[in-house]
Amino acid sequence: MRRERARSDEESLKHVAVPYDSDESFVDLIAPRVRSALDDGRRVLVVTCAAKLSLLAEALGRDAGRIDSRVSTSWYDHPYRTLAAYHEYTRGRRTLVVGEPVWTGRSEREIRELIRYESVLNAALRPAAATMLCLYDLRHVPDLVRDFSAINHPVLLSTDGEVTSTRFVEPHDLVLDHDRVPLPAPGSRAETIRFTARELKRLRQSVGDYARAAGMDGNLITSLVISVSEIAANSVEHGAGYGTITMWPADGELVCEITDPGGSLDDPLPGYIPPEPESPRGYGLWISRQLCDLVELRTEDDGLRVRLHLRTEA
Repeated sequence: MRRERARSDEESLKHVAVPYDSDESFVDLIAPRVRSALDDGRRVLVVTCAAKLSLLAEALGRDAGRIDSRVSTSWYDHPYRTLAAYHEYTRGRRTLVVGEPVWTGRSEREIRELIRYESVLNAALRPAAATMLCLYDLRHVPDLVRDFSAINHPVLLSTDGEVTSTRFVEPHDLVLDHDRVPLPAPGSRAETIRFTARELKRLRQSVGDYARAAGMDGNLITSLVISVSEIAANSVEHGAGYGTITMWPADGELVCEITDPGGSLDDPLPGYIPPEPESPRGYGLWISRQLCDLVELRTEDDGLRVRLHLRTEA
């Protein structure tokens, strides 16, 4: 079940990019808006580095004790767990969220998924009575990330005030590099198993055994088996009724690809938006995105391919 857009007479998400170039501009832009939100009875969450949390606390004085503070390095460890955390925080509350991921030291793949997460927020939190101020420190943000800030946010904020972003793109229209490039071939040590409904239990055992032999941490094995099981069950129930899974190690992670000959993609944001609690469907890809480091999907001549990546060490 897809979440409905908020009614026109209700407050909905306001997603704002906030570029700044100094500690002073950070404080000048954020402190007044935090105070205003507190005065308006909103719950306030600020997620940034410890140094900026201290700067903001100093500017807010006694009001600093009225906000929730988190450090970016732990909060933004995994983009889709972050999305779930924001979804939970804003549910049923009027909120102000100030967020700033750590961009330095991340791989190209990690940066790409954080950029995508910023876009998906527009759809996932659209009904929320929330204002999200996304910080971009121009002294440290990569050029690519800076460029996408205007694409992923409907509103831009500067010292001159708010303006509408003329470059904003809806999440279902966002295309990043590699999104439509064919997935690379499996590694040379790949092992393929065919499954049907009767063999799902054996499939789970085989995946667990393969991951264990590859040296994967026990807790991560559980995450991988759950993810594979969810996707394979979807293939059985909603796809061709059977499929194959191919597994191989690659660069410190284990890759598992489930191929469903009868599968297709009819959701423009598959697995990115939390399913409604009462919905009987929509959990497979959502759970897999929460548990795995990366989930890639392609619809090709051989059907739907879902490729799961999970590191082998915790």
